[in-house]
Amino acid sequence: MTSASSTGGTRGGARVISSYAGQDATDPFEAFHIDKGLVRKYMSSLQIGELALDQPSFEPTKNKLLVEDFRELHTTVERMGLLNPNHLFFFLLLLHILILDVAGWFVLWYFGTSLVPFLISTVLLTISQSQAGFLQHDLGHLSVFSSTKWNHLVHEFVMSHLKGLSAQWWTLHHSQHHAKPNCFHKDPDIAMHPFLFALGKILSVELGMKKKKFMPYNHQHKYFFVTMPLLVVPVFQLYSLYFIFQRKLWRELAWTLTYFIRFFLFFEPLLGVTGVLGFLLLLNVLESILFTWISQLNHIPMHIDYDNNMDWFSTQLQATCNVDQSLFNDWLTGHLNFQIEHHLFPRMPRHNYWKVTPLVKSLCAKHGIEYQSKPLLTGFGDILRSLKDSGELWLDAYLHG
Repeated sequence: MTSASSTGGTRGGARVISSYAGQDATDPFEAFHIDKGLVRKYMSSLQIGELALDQPSFEPTKNKLLVEDFRELHTTVERMGLLNPNHLFFFLLLLHILILDVAGWFVLWYFGTSLVPFLISTVLLTISQSQAGFLQHDLGHLSVFSSTKWNHLVHEFVMSHLKGLSAQWWTLHHSQHHAKPNCFHKDPDIAMHPFLFALGKILSVELGMKKKKFMPYNHQHKYFFVTMPLLVVPVFQLYSLYFIFQRKLWRELAWTLTYFIRFFLFFEPLLGVTGVLGFLLLLNVLESILFTWISQLNHIPMHIDYDNNMDWFSTQLQATCNVDQSLFNDWLTGHLNFQIEHHLFPRMPRHNYWKVTPLVKSLCAKHGIEYQSKPLLTGFGDILRSLKDSGELWLDAYLHG
């Protein structure tokens, strides 16, 4: 059994470790790390004790049979080679991102800055940024190369040079999300509760019972459109720069500066100083809209609560859902329409998600766990429906609780 003191080698750091304090962290340890031998070298200095011989080695809050079945599934996945990346697949992904990026500039340079070329360029560059976001996500999860070092190095190039963001900031933030998805105070992706939204049935009722009102939550399904989708990426951009300076990440700063310098050199002659700044902001906002709707449809409609120390499989299944598979959905979402498979096996290269799906569904059926998959538009609608439902629960508890 791996203790929580040994799980921080993914650059998730102390925050990931603390989210499993006092809990069995065997499954997240197996899920996050490529070179487990290397990580184990640092374990002895982190050990704080051992269980007494008369103490149970299995936590009573977890389904022992399910844990054993999932670990057997994980072994099967490794034996089938489903954690091995296809380098040609990821090279072609990078190539199509670079082609979109160059095409976005070429359209304005060749056809001018009138309305139609401007709109075409905007669409191409927004898609390029979105797809680069999914590729950096793959690299951050160590799923592109078999070497941790190469994943980190190329991650910096894609995240910092192609997107102008900090790779280490993203890894720190995102590792916490994967460790305890939809767990209040542990998953930073739901940190907008309660200051912007009331999320989940349990937390919303609790908020109402305490007579707390930071926002008119019963209208949150309406103001969602003009808050989170418009602000996420621009706020990420600003906080990322702050993070880089705070942590003195000078190599990341150099890569990030090349992103802004390159953007300015290519587009300032076409749009002018004011125009290029406005264009950069526009692209950030458009990518933010696309990113928010895609990323939130898998989690906001799902169960949100405090950490109840459930087993890894149950924790991920209650917090995630899928979007039905199609070539378009795979491409648009960066294969995160396979959110369940991704959360169970975060290091698995995305081109293998569909191969493990039947095995995951079989395990769900065996243990009576719901495996949710829905059409893309239904998923978008479920964001608003869940916000409306939790807002109404908050209001009822606030007025009558």
